[in-house]
Amino acid sequence: MTVLLPISIALLTGLLMTRVFKPLKLPSVTAYLIAGVLIGPYCLGRIGLGFDSMSQMESLSNISEIALGFIAFSIGNEFRLKSLKQIGKQAFVIGIFQALTATLFVDLALFAVHLAIPDKLTLSQTLTLGAIATATAPAATLMVVRQYKAKGKLTNLLLPIVALDDAVGLVVFAVSFGVAKTISLGKLDLVSILVNPFIEIIASLILGAVMGFILTQLEKMFNSNTNRLNMTIAFVFLTVALSTLSFEVGSVHIGFSSLLVCMMLGTVFCNICPLSEDLMGATDKWTSPLFALFFVISGAELELKVFAEAAIVGIGIVYIIFRCLGKYVGTFVSSKATKCEPSICKYLGVTLFPQAGVALGMCATAMQLGGEGTLIRNITLFAVLVYEIFGPMLTKVALTKAGDIKPMSDEVKNRRSEKLKKASENQ
Repeated sequence: MTVLLPISIALLTGLLMTRVFKPLKLPSVTAYLIAGVLIGPYCLGRIGLGFDSMSQMESLSNISEIALGFIAFSIGNEFRLKSLKQIGKQAFVIGIFQALTATLFVDLALFAVHLAIPDKLTLSQTLTLGAIATATAPAATLMVVRQYKAKGKLTNLLLPIVALDDAVGLVVFAVSFGVAKTISLGKLDLVSILVNPFIEIIASLILGAVMGFILTQLEKMFNSNTNRLNMTIAFVFLTVALSTLSFEVGSVHIGFSSLLVCMMLGTVFCNICPLSEDLMGATDKWTSPLFALFFVISGAELELKVFAEAAIVGIGIVYIIFRCLGKYVGTFVSSKATKCEPSICKYLGVTLFPQAGVALGMCATAMQLGGEGTLIRNITLFAVLVYEIFGPMLTKVALTKAGDIKPMSDEVKNRRSEKLKKASENQ
């Protein structure tokens, strides 16, 4: 009862909020996030109408992990070999270049802030925040694409690039954070900087590939699509659970990125299972309420108290502006270089602004810096709050301008109004 009541309130509030926001034509993701803020510990949660504490939010972390697993599994579906032959090179070049450009822009901007106020922002914090800037939120982007049934060349490039962001971000963060720890603690650790991130990426891809192969073989045992769907869902759960394992071999840490593991699971499954398209479609329908709950919980987890400190707000604004500039400039230059269409060059960068789960995971690691890590966490939280509320709206605008989101035709509108009219007459 203690957990079920807030969860049911969260899901119902999120769904009702989409109706409130419908006249504004905002993405459902934004409505879910704002609903989460409203029923979070800083608003209605204080009077028992939602989540009353951050500790209660932590008890629901498994829901977020599972939702991210299914999101990554769905994005893995975008790595079908037949489509990668057409866009693989462009996605690879743009994905890496825009991530590195965002890091460079944020590093330079925050280094200037460090020189101006070294007592507020250290060099270690500057390097760490620059690395966190690489991360893009796959969840918000995927939800906007699904809600508006976006289709086109920009969408085809966008999802693989968002997926690639996780791998690039892991490497950049590991190197930058390793240097930051050396500066802060005065101890150089080449294993953490070079070996651990490489092992994490390789281990994640291998685990995901093995699980994808096993899932495909087990699917052959069933003739019923219902049972196949149940097997697919169970395997995503199992893969998420296995990706939380970690080992220590001497000074080397062997861990997994759940996003990379589940993406690889989806990639292998969709390329070797002949029924994958039908099963992916059925899985997407099953996960709709799970994703809605995930975003409401994400909104409730945003700590509004970060607005109370002027230094965090100021540094956070610099971080937000220059990360967006880095993402846009990096995407524009690399898409031009790979001879993408003008609409892709113009609007793709805007769709990469959202930031959430991966960035929060990085700032949790940054807490190893002690007091310096607290500032990094608060600035990241402030940025995520802004990105998650406005990012999906900008993604929708960019996809619409690029022609990937098409307005509802008059014929469809008339069919829907006729159905509603008949339904009301029958009642």
